Amino acid sequence: MGFEGIAVLAVIGIILVLLITTQLSVDLILLAGLTTLLVFGIIDAEVALAGFSNEGMLTVAALYVVAAGLKETGAIQRITQRLLGNTENVRTAQAKIMAPVMVLSAFMNNTPIVASFIPALEQWSRKTNIPLSKLLIPLSYAAILGGSCTLIGTSTNLILNGLLIQEPSTQSLGLFEPALIGIPAAILGFLYLYFIGYRLLPTRGEAYSSFSDPREYTMEMLLQAGSPTVGKSVQEAGLRQLNGGFLIEIHRGQDIISAVSPGQILRASDRLIFTGVVDSMIELQQMEGLQPATNQVFKLDEARHNRSLLEAVVSATHPLRGKSIKEGGFRNRYNAVVLAVSRSGERLNDKVGDIVLRTGDTLLIEASTTFLQRFRNASDYYLISPIQGAQLPNTSRSSLSLAILIAMVVLAGTGLLSMLQAAFLAAGIMIVLRVIGYSSSIETIDWRILLAIAASLGLGGALQATGVAELIAEKGFSSTATQPYLALVITYFITWGLTELITNNAAAVLIFPLALAISQQLGVDFAPFAFTIIMAASASFSTPMGYQTNLMIYGPGNYRYTDFLRVGLPLNLIIAALTLFLVPKIWAF
Repeated sequence: MGFEGIAVLAVIGIILVLLITTQLSVDLILLAGLTTLLVFGIIDAEVALAGFSNEGMLTVAALYVVAAGLKETGAIQRITQRLLGNTENVRTAQAKIMAPVMVLSAFMNNTPIVASFIPALEQWSRKTNIPLSKLLIPLSYAAILGGSCTLIGTSTNLILNGLLIQEPSTQSLGLFEPALIGIPAAILGFLYLYFIGYRLLPTRGEAYSSFSDPREYTMEMLLQAGSPTVGKSVQEAGLRQLNGGFLIEIHRGQDIISAVSPGQILRASDRLIFTGVVDSMIELQQMEGLQPATNQVFKLDEARHNRSLLEAVVSATHPLRGKSIKEGGFRNRYNAVVLAVSRSGERLNDKVGDIVLRTGDTLLIEASTTFLQRFRNASDYYLISPIQGAQLPNTSRSSLSLAILIAMVVLAGTGLLSMLQAAFLAAGIMIVLRVIGYSSSIETIDWRILLAIAASLGLGGALQATGVAELIAEKGFSSTATQPYLALVITYFITWGLTELITNNAAAVLIFPLALAISQQLGVDFAPFAFTIIMAASASFSTPMGYQTNLMIYGPGNYRYTDFLRVGLPLNLIIAALTLFLVPKIWAF
């Protein structure tokens, strides 16, 4: 081994130590290592920068835009609301989460799926009093398992496919080829979590208390014709108990239905009167088929999905103090609409437009994006506070976003276009048809992840270019010279170990050149090794840091490190046994 090889091993060793022992970001560490090798002439620019033009990395970037389009149009939220229902049994709740998430993750990057489901499950947890800690680990694990079923389900598969395309001696993967091992793994993982794993999940978190927020609003909502809740009971529609809110009355023509029962059937054009804290008001705003009863909300200048929800406290010098909201022409004056009013814990039974404003009233406002800038320092309000996470989806384009996703899958699955071409086409159509704005599409791309992927690819290239990969394969796997299956087992567990300690993408990229060299020395087909790496790199269940969806749920679920170890380690062993049993039978050496 020459000086260059020793330098590469030393840099990668330092990278692994830093990734395991420090809190520095993954992309920073990997880029620093790659830069060191480039600056000192250990590798040339072509090797160092190869990762930035890798097809897999570029496909991941395009899929971020596609996923963002689905999220901004509320397509995922619609699916979530319809599937979750009102189940109060923990195991049934977990099954309702895992099954659709596995399917969705097979065709979308699992990160935005988990990001979309977390707030929905937080609300659902409060409704059903099911601890969030019972739901989020199954959510993350289902996304991981589902993602392993297709080429586009996870960035790891795309990155490995990019490496296979660049290697003359290997063949690229078909869109559904990983399903041959991914689907059995997903089914087995589902059964484990449903029958065994649920017993190992912790019970943490407190049930929602309606007294945690003293501001109680009253809001009137109109049930639209064609809403999925029309013809359902209050209970079936999920309106019996909201996130700190309650349905107190139904106005139906000239009739008023008080003390609404869970079995009350909802009809089109019903006016529903709710009372509750601000979270429940936001939840109502985002429900499909419900809209504010006031028509004033549709007279604002900007489209609803471009507006903001804010809370504003009426000052003693407010020009409309002592006047009703309707009388004072609130909308014309402020280009904003009052959705609800809170008054020192007092329940207001008047229609919003008839409420006479008083000093200290807290208004829930839907306003243009300029409202905060215009009136932040004005004397009209003591305080104006934007409500985080209250963005209204552009539901009018949700069907279009789903159609684009399906078209992308069909084009790639039939081979009419490559995965890169299909992903870029789908992202471009979403931007051109304004499913998502160009600026939003740029902002939604996680550039740090892309940089980490590109740097990992550069480091993997350094292992190959300096001959380190071939040497490690020759010396480290000398005992497997006539035993390809043993080499496969070793490859799996090394990949899995690195995945749990660093990241799945980095682990896969670093192991790829080693496994390729091993297969070449053994004179066997590389396919079994490729699919073994795919499964091992995806099997990040035992630690929170191995996979980004695990990190995303770590805080909201109030988890501890040992929770992942207790629930995830048995699943890791199950997936390992399944992979090492099936892969050699499906893809012969």
